Amino acid sequence: MFQTRLTDAFDLDHPIVSAPMAFAAGGKLASAVTQAGGLGLIGGGYGDTEWIEEQFRQAGNAKVGAGLITWKLAEQPQVLDKVLACNPAAMFLSFGDPSPFVDAIAEAGVPLICQVQTLRDAQHAARAGAKVIVAQGAEAGGHGERRATFTLVPEVADWLRAHAPDTLLLAAGGVADGRGLAAALMLGADGVLVGSRFWATEEAHVSDAMSDAAIAATGDQTIRSSVMDKARFLNWPTRYTARVLRNAFTERWHNDLDGLMAQAEAQSAQWIDGWNAGDPERANTFVGEAAGLIHDRPTAHEIIKNMVADAETLAGSAASWIKSPRD
Repeated sequence: MFQTRLTDAFDLDHPIVSAPMAFAAGGKLASAVTQAGGLGLIGGGYGDTEWIEEQFRQAGNAKVGAGLITWKLAEQPQVLDKVLACNPAAMFLSFGDPSPFVDAIAEAGVPLICQVQTLRDAQHAARAGAKVIVAQGAEAGGHGERRATFTLVPEVADWLRAHAPDTLLLAAGGVADGRGLAAALMLGADGVLVGSRFWATEEAHVSDAMSDAAIAATGDQTIRSSVMDKARFLNWPTRYTARVLRNAFTERWHNDLDGLMAQAEAQSAQWIDGWNAGDPERANTFVGEAAGLIHDRPTAHEIIKNMVADAETLAGSAASWIKSPRD
């Protein structure tokens, strides 16, 4: 078993946290991850408090946390108090400045996890008081930026080691199996945040059709775009795009935002109808480049068990792969 600062700090069996994927990561998935020895997070997304509270009820007595989109929380700060009232095991903020919410989270005695996409934002989050930093690479599904996991994680690890040594670090973006877990630990992370792999699970709030689309896809079939947000009239900051599976919608509008906005009402209605129906042809499947590593839809427990076992095998045999100069 991998014992790291993350497992010690959160009393986990495994250094694996499930991403709070908006709409997909409900109480059932979060509790399954926690019961399997990781830390499950409910995807509170845009702040529907009734839905969030229902997901905490579904999680039962499992120790789970919650995530919110920070720029949206700034528009409706009262949401934070309602989420904290659910007694989350951790509060996860991403895509915006966490500073306005740090004091309330600390006063509630809840650990703060901040996801970042640049070294600068990692520095800001650490100084603001985050207990855990998630360095998210552009390979990740859903929203993010342009840095790659393989370089961002060690760069953040080096800075934290020198300037905020008590702050923990998770790697995110492209982690879908034991190779990703082992690599993340070698890069200096204390654990991993896993999203796309948990998208295709029995417990995720995802339609069979969208889950099947992720299973059938390769990483080549993903794209970073903003057309999905335009279709939903979501006011995402321009620095963030979302990685999704390509389909007819992205092919038509990715390079024609002006054209999309000229038909916004009609196109939005079609996209949202497709989303509500769970149709990957009309709406988009929010998974990352790790889609090419996903070939089935098991339980969260099976994913964690296999990921840890494979990572342990890789770590144990790593020395045999390295030949001395004499060889």
